[in-house]
Amino acid sequence: MPQYDKLYIEFLYYFNVARDYFECHEVLEELWLEEGRSPLLQGLLQVAVGLYHHGNGNVSGAIKLLTAALEKLEPQPDDALGIDLAGLRRESAAYLAKLCRYEQEPFEPYDLDITVLDPELLRLYEAMKANPPQKEEN
Repeated sequence: MPQYDKLYIEFLYYFNVARDYFECHEVLEELWLEEGRSPLLQGLLQVAVGLYHHGNGNVSGAIKLLTAALEKLEPQPDDALGIDLAGLRRESAAYLAKLCRYEQEPFEPYDLDITVLDPELLRLYEAMKANPPQKEEN
């Protein structure tokens, strides 16, 4: 049974519940550095940062980050880290395609969801939703 790091569960919480893509970056970058810079974690981090950039009006930054994210996530298993990675790749690719047509067809930023597949991860994630993490003050 896989062990899930608290920072990873926090990332899922900030991504799916709080919709705080900046905080997603903060917690997952810490785990990414601890875990030896895994391309999978970096790809997840880049999806969040891409959404953050679009939310702040930086379309070219969003395109760059989502493109890099998909390159890293493409070779990963569809259910890596207990999530529906295939679904996230599909949604991210659709978002990226829309961003590439942004000048012709602008659109408001919208949220993506990461579906949790592993029952143990779901239990931990639901527990975090019931008792949300406290952001660290810098």
